[in-house]
Amino acid sequence: MVPVAEAHPVAGASKVDMLVATSRAPSGNPATLFAGERSPTPYLTAVQVSIPPETKRKPGVVEWPKRLPPNPETDFAVTKLDQLHTVADGRVWFKQHVVDGRALVFVHGFNNTYEDSVFRFAQIVHDSGAKVTPILFTWPSRARLLDYVYDKESTNYSRTAFENALRTLAADPDVKDITILAHSMGTWLAMESLRQMAIRDGKVAPKITNVILASPDIDIDVFARQFTELGPNHPKFTIFVSQDDRALAASRLISGDVLRLGAIDPSAEPYRSKLETAGITVIDLTKVKSGDGMNHGKFAESPEIVQLIGQRLVTGQTLTDSDVSVAQGVTAVLAGTAGTVGKIAGAAITAPIGIAEMPKEEPKAGQVDKIFQSGSQPQELTN
Repeated sequence: MVPVAEAHPVAGASKVDMLVATSRAPSGNPATLFAGERSPTPYLTAVQVSIPPETKRKPGVVEWPKRLPPNPETDFAVTKLDQLHTVADGRVWFKQHVVDGRALVFVHGFNNTYEDSVFRFAQIVHDSGAKVTPILFTWPSRARLLDYVYDKESTNYSRTAFENALRTLAADPDVKDITILAHSMGTWLAMESLRQMAIRDGKVAPKITNVILASPDIDIDVFARQFTELGPNHPKFTIFVSQDDRALAASRLISGDVLRLGAIDPSAEPYRSKLETAGITVIDLTKVKSGDGMNHGKFAESPEIVQLIGQRLVTGQTLTDSDVSVAQGVTAVLAGTAGTVGKIAGAAITAPIGIAEMPKEEPKAGQVDKIFQSGSQPQELTN
């Protein structure tokens, strides 16, 4: 995270400016800035990341430096860094970087360092082509596989901090709409913070128009309750799933053998009907190939999918079968369109690719009976 002094501009290189909010404690090391421990005080940092020319990298890949300092001609590199001290400083930064009043807020997943999340978000913003102002919320992950429970508790610890960050952003007059993009365990943090907001205010802030959950590591029963408790005036939801996600399979193993939301087959009943009723679009990436051996980061590594996020989902456009056919093997259940869509979504509903290859699983009693009842009212809500 130490900024690199550029001797001369790199031809073809790109810059991504982002505002980073964190509930991590400072590390005391300028190379990392923030550690995996928890801080009661949030911090704001303005970061600029240089991305090497397209001739030196593949879309979907973060080019980590093989040695320090990084070389902006071949590596991702921090080129500017500014610690902000007040919310007012953050508002000034946003005003200077506003793009059509549209903010994209990213929440990373399990096993991520501060620099992991910064570089991955820079890659997503760049490769998606999204016309947005990037806001990263990074929570205290120790970035160790054996610290899964610590990381999960860190998301709980960070709920109010993220809720407050969303409130501050929504209150900014320069912000017109907000899209939340959350990955893996970060989807739990996103859903819990939105749920808290809905409980406190009776609704989610209207400027939060889109929520995208990628590989959500959430117990499917719990998601059903979270979604219901957002109330009827909730944001538009899009979920990316993959049944070959090995990270979610491991999470299921240590979480009471309850199916994770990010591993469902959305074209199988009863999920298809419940998703349709709730108005949730689910895009199945099971057949999409990626360089991630865990099959857990396909949404960011597939050039076509990350562009779908930036060009269609962030702008709030309703997807069609032609949109989801951008990548080979993608199928989808498109909200509100069963029986009327064309080849791609229709095929996913009536004859899903790969469903015959998957082990048949009967949902547990009560697991989906009340899932995604978007019109029902919360009962006896508590924090």
